[in-house]
Amino acid sequence: MDANSTRFTLSGAAVVVTGAGSGIGAALATRFAADGARVVVNDLDADAAQRVATQVDGVPFPADVADPAGVAELVRFARDRFGRIDLFCGNAGVIGGGGAEASDETWERTWRVNVMSHVYSARELLPDWLAAGRGRLLITASAAGLLTLLGDAPYSVSKHAALAFAEWLRASYAHRGIVVQALCPQGVRTDMLARGEGPGAALLAEGAVSPEQVADQVVAALADDRFLVLPHPEVATYYTRRAGDPDRWLHAMNRVQRDLERPAES
Repeated sequence: MDANSTRFTLSGAAVVVTGAGSGIGAALATRFAADGARVVVNDLDADAAQRVATQVDGVPFPADVADPAGVAELVRFARDRFGRIDLFCGNAGVIGGGGAEASDETWERTWRVNVMSHVYSARELLPDWLAAGRGRLLITASAAGLLTLLGDAPYSVSKHAALAFAEWLRASYAHRGIVVQALCPQGVRTDMLARGEGPGAALLAEGAVSPEQVADQVVAALADDRFLVLPHPEVATYYTRRAGDPDRWLHAMNRVQRDLERPAES
């Protein structure tokens, strides 16, 4: 990154991508490396992290980002390797499944991965970034964080919380050189979507985009610092409708839910 310019560039930047062993994370790591970034590839799956790192000439660092100690080690490793972190992409995420009846274990797992991993990252990143007067955090929050995902309450709730944390960070630190952005795609053709069950997954599959298309949108957003990164432009329309008339929006969503519950006609 050119220290004499306020515009972010990937060439020479030191980047960390979590959950980068496949899907969106792997696409981000690949695109960033192609644009000249030095990339630490994190994933819980050590073999997947190694595979992607080899492909992008990056550095693998397997760690569990739901564990604060794992995040601290990841950040320390990247700083020791590159001298700084210019961009940290908190992309790791898990689906939950079910509603209020979902197990405590499911709620806890989705909360720790989808929310607390970002809190742990911010704790480790902010002191150095604030001292330097610059830093960039990209949080993968999902369109479920702006809207909802039928059939998966733990995922929807945790992604709302992830978005709220990103908003808080942006509002609190923008004047101190910290750029926080929220990536909010709908369906993306990843293993997570392929494994999805229930009505929500079926809806997302219809308009799913490729991970590479998401990466293209992220790179465009890095250039203009927009807060919401929306690979599906229609999400902005839905979000506006939801905010403008929540009762009407909820009625429409409930109608979709009823349609999904209706037995298929023979």
